[in-house]
Amino acid sequence: MTSVARPGGNVTGMSQSSADLGGKRLELLKELVPKLKRVAILWHPANLTNLVQKKGAEVAARTLGVDTKSVPIQDPNQFGAAFEDARGVDGLMQMDDSFFTTHRRQLVELAVRSRLPAIYGFREYVDAGGLVSYGADYPALYRRGRRTSTRSSRARSPEICPWSSRRSSSS
Repeated sequence: MTSVARPGGNVTGMSQSSADLGGKRLELLKELVPKLKRVAILWHPANLTNLVQKKGAEVAARTLGVDTKSVPIQDPNQFGAAFEDARGVDGLMQMDDSFFTTHRRQLVELAVRSRLPAIYGFREYVDAGGLVSYGADYPALYRRGRRTSTRSSRARSPEICPWSSRRSSSS
């Protein structure tokens, strides 16, 4: 690509980077729970993005003076044991993974029953009774992708395709 203004080819798509989300979520959880000293991080080892998010959370934890308890989960049958393993923490954060999202009601129920304030990556967790979420609005991203794709397909040449680098948009 020559430049953003004149890409000189077909460049379309969207991206949602999650490298900083783990740290930002921990900062928000610390604001919600000022006495937060130890947080459990639920993550799925098969998801490499979870490692990136977890590392971001661990860096933020050091800055905020919060200890972390890493709780890897690979199977829904491990949820109960994971919450037992997390006993003694002041809060909970969960890395983004479709595995967790599929079982969100069970995870939210366990967090509520354990009286753990928790932060999640998607609104669907809050809809299921979770405390708070912070992350991308995927339906809005899909709508934006559809608009970009439609506008790009109508362009006479790649050089005049619409380009946007906004971090967020209203739908």
